[in-house]
Amino acid sequence: MTAGLASLSETGGDQIALAAEQGRICALAAKGQRDLAERAAAYPDLFPARPFDPALFGNVAMAIAFGAPWCDLAQLRITNRAVLWGFAVDWLVDHEARTRDEIDRLRAGCLAVVEGGQPAAEDPLGRFLAELRDDLAVVPAYEAHGVVWRDEVRTMLDAMAREWDWKQAAANGVLPTLDEYLSNAANLACTVVNVVHWIHSDDPATLAHLDALVAASDQVQRILRLVNDLASYERDQRWGDLNALMLVPERADVEREIAGLLAHARELLGPLRSSCPLPADYLARQIGFSTGFYGSTDFWGTV
Repeated sequence: MTAGLASLSETGGDQIALAAEQGRICALAAKGQRDLAERAAAYPDLFPARPFDPALFGNVAMAIAFGAPWCDLAQLRITNRAVLWGFAVDWLVDHEARTRDEIDRLRAGCLAVVEGGQPAAEDPLGRFLAELRDDLAVVPAYEAHGVVWRDEVRTMLDAMAREWDWKQAAANGVLPTLDEYLSNAANLACTVVNVVHWIHSDDPATLAHLDALVAASDQVQRILRLVNDLASYERDQRWGDLNALMLVPERADVEREIAGLLAHARELLGPLRSSCPLPADYLARQIGFSTGFYGSTDFWGTV
């Protein structure tokens, strides 16, 4: 079949070859979706059917598959699961927690797990995180670079707690500035997932430039935060979430901010394309996929 496609390509069948590659990526996403559905079924208290519907699992798996189409399912499984865990934290903090004490307990429990502790039986979030930790810890790169993941988990949890505080203050008319909001973009849980992906790859070139990749990922994370917000403004209003459009006079202000962030991201990614091209492409593809995806939908199902 491969030889046949090659022959078609030589005689003007480029679109067939392109569609075949896209079909392969979609198959990778389909396998990832099934794995996520199985893990969610193992934690029914953590992943209620609403909003964790099948489309959410499919959307996550598609985003990761199109971000790293050179990988197979075994290479992407932990990345997919790390995204799903991040969605669980986001749901618990943004929509289930009623007090700051609840969030502080959630944070302390997760940090204990990433440091090697065992979660309580009644803590499904901690048990799922322990699965991720144990899968990551068997990779040789974890010994030297696991600290980066642990730091990013802490950063993400702190960012989510900070946004929860902002939401409480917003009820009294007090909002963060756009700059403050962007500095807290780790609540999107993008960089923490990317770090999982890169450590699990155990690729020497990637790991040698991990600090620079994290810096570039943080910039991409800010872009994705704003691209997400442009698409989810109405939903965020219904759910009581913060959104960048609530912090500026006009939508054009956010669009100009995205343009500036994109220019800086190109500067950061330029040198990385020579030293570690695959992770640099991975970050660029995250921007491209999210821009297209959020043009008409988002990840969450209905509540």
